[in-house]
Amino acid sequence: MAFMEKPPAGKVLLDDTVPLTAQIEASQSLHSHTEYIIRVQRGVSAENSWQIVRRYSDFDLLNNSLQISTLSLPLPPKKLIGNMEREFIAERQKGLQAYLDVITTHHILSNCEVVKKFLDPNSYSVNYTEIALQHVSMFFRSEPKWEVVEPLKDIGWRIRKKYFLMKIKNQPKERLVLSWADLGPDKYLSDKDLQYAVKLLSSCSHPYIYKVTFAIANESSALVIRPFSEKGTLKDLIYKAKPKEPFLKKYCNPKKIQGLELQQIKTYGRQILEVLKFLHEKGFPYGHLHSANVMLDGDTCKLLDLENSLLGLPSFYRSYFSQFRKINTLEGVDVHCFGHLLFEMTYGRPPDTIPVESFAPAPSVFVVSVLESILTCEAMKNGMPTVSRLLQMPLFSDVLLTNSEKPQFKVPTKLKEALKISKECIEKRLTEEQKLFHQHRRLTRAQSHHGSEEEKKKRKILARKKSKRSAYESGEEHSAKYSNSNNSAGSGASSPLTSPSSPTPPSTSGASSIPPAPPPPPLSPAAPPPLRTEVPMQQSPRPDVSTSRGALLSSIQNFQKGTLKQTKTCDYSAPRIS
Repeated sequence: MAFMEKPPAGKVLLDDTVPLTAQIEASQSLHSHTEYIIRVQRGVSAENSWQIVRRYSDFDLLNNSLQISTLSLPLPPKKLIGNMEREFIAERQKGLQAYLDVITTHHILSNCEVVKKFLDPNSYSVNYTEIALQHVSMFFRSEPKWEVVEPLKDIGWRIRKKYFLMKIKNQPKERLVLSWADLGPDKYLSDKDLQYAVKLLSSCSHPYIYKVTFAIANESSALVIRPFSEKGTLKDLIYKAKPKEPFLKKYCNPKKIQGLELQQIKTYGRQILEVLKFLHEKGFPYGHLHSANVMLDGDTCKLLDLENSLLGLPSFYRSYFSQFRKINTLEGVDVHCFGHLLFEMTYGRPPDTIPVESFAPAPSVFVVSVLESILTCEAMKNGMPTVSRLLQMPLFSDVLLTNSEKPQFKVPTKLKEALKISKECIEKRLTEEQKLFHQHRRLTRAQSHHGSEEEKKKRKILARKKSKRSAYESGEEHSAKYSNSNNSAGSGASSPLTSPSSPTPPSTSGASSIPPAPPPPPLSPAAPPPLRTEVPMQQSPRPDVSTSRGALLSSIQNFQKGTLKQTKTCDYSAPRIS
């Protein structure tokens, strides 16, 4: 086949679902305009970053492209006069930063092609619609019975997946949809196993799997044809949208937010869980559940895009579950994605944040019970229920399934082994990504805690205490040196005062010491010695060194010069003449 011969082999290693963040680092004013230097980073690694330069007019073009979403985006207004003033440029830079923060944190906007091209022009410079048309044209050379009716522009969220409305030449009234996609970063099947597995999809028969009419793959891409449904997907039902309209227009800003009725929630949820259980038992990986991948056929939900996991395409909700290390298997991924879908069916909109702190009133307490077991912080940390456990919960256990079609999907043993290895590789890449995210989050928390005002105050207090302690220790060291020098000269700093004629009592280490000698008798009655006010007492044990040092340091610190009194000296050394 010509389709099988052409494009270069290999898969796209870039994961388009990894979030991009943008920070305006500086601005530079030229002759007639101002340029903003923006640092863009993919994921949590600062090494995976680059600089781009954008003018206000570039932001304006981007904003015009996003108007189809009908969202009110905070782009700063234009200004013709005074737009080169320094104060105005600084204020506009703040506004543009707020604008970037909004579009990079919005789940649908951040994944659209115009935003990716604005932030990462080197990785998204290719026209993917033209590439898809080239592949489809080559396919038609070998399969002339198919004919393109029209391209379905931007009806999906993936950048590297394009859709075309088709028909069979001998059945002109029947409409089909053709999807073409590149191979993604999670493609781990060999080319031979991939081509065989993709062809096998058309033989799958299940009441809750949407029929595949034709499927084929080569070394770099795959092409799948299905019947086109005018009714659209489950997401179209929730948002009351037309299937052929662009993804941004249909789902970014619905006019009316309203969930489904309780019986619809119970029936659709049960059908989706049944098909997930079937795929898990067959060893067939999925991991791509969301409301736009569920086709409605009357009152029956049918799963779409089984080929995504074979092609290695990343999941729509990957940026959510890659943050939580407990969601490390494809079954866990399916359960987490089912939580998103159930929330959307219940409230008519996606959750604002993950994990969800609290839930608004729902049609049934059983709905909230299931949501709490999947989307709360406790569920993310402690683990979520399995698909089998969800089927046993009161919300779904009493639903009667009326479809009697017998499922048929024969997967050869050799292909099962290849799928098992591929599944393990997908889970390993997810685990490594979660580990990096966890390390980054710990580092960010530590830096944030270290830079908080409360922590700064604590560090100041500790620094003061340390400074006082060091001053105290230096004072003790000084007093110790002073004490040692006095001891070496023959008088201890802590010895009691004695008269000049009294012998210095020896220093002992015992509990008591010998009392000092009594004062000498007077030399003559005419000149009695001055009376002693001190009573000779038994010398107390030598005080502890640290106590004496502390006392000395305290006396030095509390010394006041003003308390000193002038002394009078009587000199009796001159000879007396009688």
